Amino acid sequence: MSSSSSLVLEMEIFQYIDVHQNDFIEDLKEWVAVESDSVQPDLRKEVIRMMALAADKLSALGATVNLVNLGSHQLPDGQDLPLPPVILGELGMDPQNPTVCFYGHVDVQPAKKEDGWKTDPYTLTEINGNLYGRGATDNKGPVLAWINAVETFRALKLAMPVNFKFVIEGMEEAGSLGLEKLLEEEKHCFFSDVDYIVISDNLWLSNKKPALTYGSRGNACFFVEVECGSKDLHSGTFGGIIHEPLTDLIALLDSLVDPTGRIQIPGIYDSVAALTEEERKLYESIEFDLEEHKNNSGVKKFLYGTKEEILLHLWRYPSLSIHGIEGAFHEPGIKTVIPAKVIGKFSIRQVPHMDLSVVKQQVVEHLEGVFSKRNSPNKLKVSMPLGAKPWLADVNDPVYKAARRAIKTVFGEEPDFIRDGSTIPVARMFQTITQKSVMMFPIGAADDGEHSQNEKISRHNYIEGTKVFAAFFLEISKLHQHLHETSNTETNN
Repeated sequence: MSSSSSLVLEMEIFQYIDVHQNDFIEDLKEWVAVESDSVQPDLRKEVIRMMALAADKLSALGATVNLVNLGSHQLPDGQDLPLPPVILGELGMDPQNPTVCFYGHVDVQPAKKEDGWKTDPYTLTEINGNLYGRGATDNKGPVLAWINAVETFRALKLAMPVNFKFVIEGMEEAGSLGLEKLLEEEKHCFFSDVDYIVISDNLWLSNKKPALTYGSRGNACFFVEVECGSKDLHSGTFGGIIHEPLTDLIALLDSLVDPTGRIQIPGIYDSVAALTEEERKLYESIEFDLEEHKNNSGVKKFLYGTKEEILLHLWRYPSLSIHGIEGAFHEPGIKTVIPAKVIGKFSIRQVPHMDLSVVKQQVVEHLEGVFSKRNSPNKLKVSMPLGAKPWLADVNDPVYKAARRAIKTVFGEEPDFIRDGSTIPVARMFQTITQKSVMMFPIGAADDGEHSQNEKISRHNYIEGTKVFAAFFLEISKLHQHLHETSNTETNN
């Protein structure tokens, strides 16, 4: 396709999306009205209703839709609750086209008006160009934007530039129960012909500048338990003559990280990859307001003074945070007791190349070493109840190149290439199980307030997000075709 005909096609698509934007907002209003809270058991039927709505929407596009039954799960009180089905959808089987699989979720976090919402969280309300409602940005808005983009091609009777597959779930906010098992079962079947996987379930770093996410940190959670006996003791009777567990524990926790934020566990940085010049350049152009980030957090000073250092330590280097102590007295007032057993809780956000089993061993050896020097007769136990691995994609993959071009077309500027300091298990899960290229392609702005009161997506981001997905379909098709032709030429030579 020539560049001029490609431009005409884009204009036709974008014009249709602009003309039908109120229809797209009405669709979002209908979805937001469903209280599909996967956390609260009494709302499970609403999640199941939401899955049926999403399935109907895909069927209306002409997609083949399979609602896969995942069975049930048991609640702590012993009650069995049905898991919502997962949608596996397919549209198009042209062997000349690339196959792009989109993942999203249509369940939401709990929300009540009395929690501090300015509007009813389940009535999509437009105020000053912002669309307020639970799920507007996380994740009903982006899921619908992708569907709207596909719908635009069908409405204009245009040839589909890619084959589409859909994985839509209703338990993401409750840990994606059953999803990993389903992916394992389908990796040689549903995913066998998938070329690229796109996830749109996060936010830009900025309120105005688009971004593509290519990595996230993992998380290793630790319990360090110190016990001296079977019962709490009176500090007047035993204070000064025993090795107190809380004193031991505080010394252990204090040994983990220094005042500059550097982790003090020997060997913990050994596997962290050296920063390349190419990677450093990615950080220079990123739009990030240090003062705004500081004001949002409510703290007076960060550990680092430059944008680059802040982002490197948020995304690229490991960090250690201490979260709390179980067993210590924490009520108002004072209780002169020596607790018999205390458990310190901390986590290490690890980065690519750090091995979870090695990290666990390093932590255990370090804490046992510090503890042995105290000559305490107390019992020490270190455990790692939870470990999630980091995720990293290649920004030079065709899927990222196509998204970059689509963003330039729609927003008129290059995107920021960003990582996420937190953990995104679903990206790692898809990449590890399917062995396909995975990209995170957000359309929500940094101030959308996912999980918070007054969650929103702007009309601008929702509609331009629909356009950018449509432009991406065209770009990935062109790139894929070019790669295919290049590969054939090399083979013939």
